[in-house]
Order: sequence, then structure tokens, then C-alpha cells
Amino acid sequence: MDEIKSKISWGEFEKVDLRAGTIIKAEPFPEARKPAYKLWVDLGPLGIKKSSAQITAHYKLQDLPGKQVVCVVNFGDKQIGPFISQLLVTGFADENGNIILTTVDKKVPNGAQLF
Repeated sequence: MDEIKSKISWGEFEKVDLRAGTIIKAEPFPEARKPAYKLWVDLGPLGIKKSSAQITAHYKLQDLPGKQVVCVVNFGDKQIGPFISQLLVTGFADENGNIILTTVDKKVPNGAQLF
């Protein structure tokens, strides 16, 4: 994964809708194939959306509410076991492949779009 992926146009990038949202609730997701949490993210005018996130290596459930994260909101729904994920909470893999959430440096309004 050290190579840059194929080039895309600016128009293709603009199709990806990246928004800031605040995690308002986190629960265990024991039915997931890989360790994961169920997250509820407040996206302001877009409402509250659900996501499944494989972030158990670096985060405890009680530390997630209030954390502002960057999400892809226009993938559409995805069935993950008995749970429907409505967005992708983004992150980067550490040296062991465990995900570290993409967060916002300073608080912005929920639903704010990345430019």
C-alpha cells in the first residue's frame, strides 16, 4: 500500500461527501465477524446516522461519545450482520493494521463538509 493509487479527476473527488459528525452513542457489536462497535453519529442537518467501526484496539466505548470524526455520508446503506451501517467513519491504520479515527482538530458544526 505504499504506492499512490491511480489518479482521479477533481470532479470524481467532489462526488465523495465527507462530513464532520459527533459520536453520540457507542455500543458493543458482538455479532460482527471482526471486533467492532456500533456508533451513532450526529451529522447536524443530515440527522443521526449509524455506522459499524473496527476501532476496538485503540478506543474504549466510554471514550467515544463526544468525539468529532470525519465520515463519508454518500455510500448508501450497507448490511453488516444484523446491523445497517449508513455511513463510513474514516480512519488510518497504525503499524499493526488497527484503525485510528480521523478526527477534527477544532470543533466544527456537525454536518460541516470537507473542502
